[in-house]
Amino acid sequence: MSRVSERLTDGLYGLGWGAVKKLPEPAAAGLGRRIADSAWKRRGAGVRRLEANLARVVPDAGPARLAELSRAGMRSYMRYWMESFRLPAWSRERVADSFCPKDLHHLTDGLESGRGVVLALPHLANWDLAGVWVTRALGVPFTTVAERLRPESLYDRFVAYRESLGMEVLPHTGGAAFGTLARRLRSGGLVCLVADRDLSASGVEVDFFGERARMPAGPALLAQQTGALLLPVTLWYDDSPVMRGRVHPPVEVPESGSRVEKTSVMTQALADAFAGGIADHPEDWHMLQRLWLADLDPAKAPRGAEGRQP
Repeated sequence: MSRVSERLTDGLYGLGWGAVKKLPEPAAAGLGRRIADSAWKRRGAGVRRLEANLARVVPDAGPARLAELSRAGMRSYMRYWMESFRLPAWSRERVADSFCPKDLHHLTDGLESGRGVVLALPHLANWDLAGVWVTRALGVPFTTVAERLRPESLYDRFVAYRESLGMEVLPHTGGAAFGTLARRLRSGGLVCLVADRDLSASGVEVDFFGERARMPAGPALLAQQTGALLLPVTLWYDDSPVMRGRVHPPVEVPESGSRVEKTSVMTQALADAFAGGIADHPEDWHMLQRLWLADLDPAKAPRGAEGRQP
């Protein structure tokens, strides 16, 4: 990305944060739908990649059904952005009324036990809203990590934004983040990680909708090394203004096996929980990037670059 392009990207995000949160709610929602429909009609690389990913999730869907899902997916993705731009201006009461999770006792019991808790989520619905709900409605601070984005000023915007919502944000690069996360957990704290995509050499291979993909080892390793509870979480939208979610039962550390074997088993359990939530609500899975190993092979991957997701 050139410096001119980086400045333009940063400026557009800055405009979004500055302008969208000032719009009346119906106007912001309508703007999001128009932007989503326009992007969908252009059928750029992100939309094509979304449809290719959804074809794995809904293998019996024909072209018309995939097009319907990808359009709904783009609307869901823009709902995420419209909500996220406006979150800093939402009152505590508005945040509390905007998310309704099931089986919350898995989280609250884990925190009360003093063990520390790792929440692992896929890119479903609005994970930022779920995070601010935890900090404001439950009153529980947490630590997370963020991928370094280009330009650096855009990354700084995201860090400042998430910190303003009560999150401690660590950079994804470098080994220091893992140690800080482990310390937070050993003191009984909460760590939240988006964990359905990892293209690094340290990613753990899993079966995901019948094909091989890589997911991060971090959640499983943190649970093993600190004794923290590892809880998958899935999110979704329905026809109401309220986002829904579920805290799944804990992923247990296997009693036997090497660290690598335990990590593999636990990460596969996370993948299975994520797959269940994604299959139930495929239109809310905001995966506009390559994920499966077959798509990462340059000889097999479709042409066209896909953007990063913060």
